[in-house]
Amino acid sequence: MANESTSSTLSELYTEIVAEALFVASERSVMRPLVKNYAISGGGKAVEVPIYATVSAAAVSEATDLSNTAINPTSVTITAAEHGIMTTLTDLGRNASPRNVAADIGRLFGEAIARKIDADLIAEWGNSGSTRGAFTATITPSILFMAAADLRSEAVDISGCSTVLHPNIAYDIKSSLTNTFANPNGVVGNEALRAGFIGSLAGIPIYESSNISNTDNAGDYRGAVFHKDAFGLAMMQDLKVESQRDASLRADEIVATAVYGVGTCLLYTSPSPRDLSTSRMPSSA
Repeated sequence: MANESTSSTLSELYTEIVAEALFVASERSVMRPLVKNYAISGGGKAVEVPIYATVSAAAVSEATDLSNTAINPTSVTITAAEHGIMTTLTDLGRNASPRNVAADIGRLFGEAIARKIDADLIAEWGNSGSTRGAFTATITPSILFMAAADLRSEAVDISGCSTVLHPNIAYDIKSSLTNTFANPNGVVGNEALRAGFIGSLAGIPIYESSNISNTDNAGDYRGAVFHKDAFGLAMMQDLKVESQRDASLRADEIVATAVYGVGTCLLYTSPSPRDLSTSRMPSSA
């Protein structure tokens, strides 16, 4: 069989792998807790997310009937698909290893599913409403403030927003805040210098993810400032680990799968897209 991990009892393997994989998958995904999560149930494999137009209230004279406001939402369909990984763990490999191979495999599988979820959600950034910054230029804190201003100008609730940057791009922000590490600028600069943690800018928390792919220009990575409702993760089956004994091979097949879909869900669309503003965050390369 292909992809053999060349390590006996199935029940021992299963318990350790499942525990480690579930923990890692839930803890290592940066994007998952930052977007709207939907559950797919009822026998289907898709979820319909309603998109509403902005409505307005008006002054009303005493004893006057209110006019009817029609609310006719459109919708975005998020369809789930299977994602998985499999390996074959031989008895000899397991018994000869000085490490806990089952726990290692659980961690690797959990990380793999978490990275896939992040990568799929990050790919949705290409459906953005507006951009700030430019590739091949160095990002500055002002770009993040401009992105936050774009959201605020559309009456987006900033308390539900997040910023996600590649670590190389976040470095440029940290460098700017700490004045090239020589003269930290206030509390935020001191924290960035001491712990490498930015915290938040413009009232929006900043997260780092290495799952952001490089653009066509070396060293350039797209980042995003977005509201939680801008993107959706529809989960039909969360991480599931299964194993099967192959006695003739003296090995166990271990499979991890998740069934989910992602989508861009602009929950308010009038007069212009709301809840989504991405900034193209170039590095200093």
